[in-house]
Amino acid sequence: MAYRKTILATEEVYHVYNRGVEKRPLFLTKWDYNHFLELVNYYRFANCPVKYSYFKLVSRDEREQILRGLEKEAEKWVDILAFILMPNHIHFLLKQLVDNGISKFMAKTTNSFSHFFNTKQERVGHLFQGNFKAKRIESDEQLIHVSRYIHLNPVTAHLIKFVELENYQYSSYPEYIGKKSGFCNIKIVLEHFKTSQDYKTFVKDQADYQKQLENIEHLILEDI
Repeated sequence: MAYRKTILATEEVYHVYNRGVEKRPLFLTKWDYNHFLELVNYYRFANCPVKYSYFKLVSRDEREQILRGLEKEAEKWVDILAFILMPNHIHFLLKQLVDNGISKFMAKTTNSFSHFFNTKQERVGHLFQGNFKAKRIESDEQLIHVSRYIHLNPVTAHLIKFVELENYQYSSYPEYIGKKSGFCNIKIVLEHFKTSQDYKTFVKDQADYQKQLENIEHLILEDI
């Protein structure tokens, strides 16, 4: 059993990431992406009242009622500050709210998705490459630059152009600029900007982004 070098402390923020085993694709269709996001939304809560398999089978109205109840009363494992889903890897910016919250959130989400994916593709074995990686955010400056790094992933990977980023549905970026509502706690990052438009300008500033990479290189995923 592999032991984690980084201690995951409650009330701290971490850049958390993982990728497909052998760099294989994790998401083959839009339904794969959407299913993973549904798992993320559900398993950020501790002590969910029903198994996700049952939650998925009930009516849309009942699912929304369950989620409203969780949002109102349930304890959460984590606050999700930002995220991006890429074809073969995932990134989160997570604040741990209870002891072992990040580990429990990641285990429930990735294990459930792996079962879904393997059943659908008629495969067996691990889908994700071992334990997720986690790097503690050490300052407000790192917080905002790592959020930008996460949001810019599909642009720097040449999947889309920057003008298309605000419509990239497998990201928290549309929440940050007011294009849609979602499950992220965006206030922690946006409190460092006067407006969401200022954050959009910050993300768009490619030159400054390249200059700042050296300040966060130990917090980002290498060899994607």
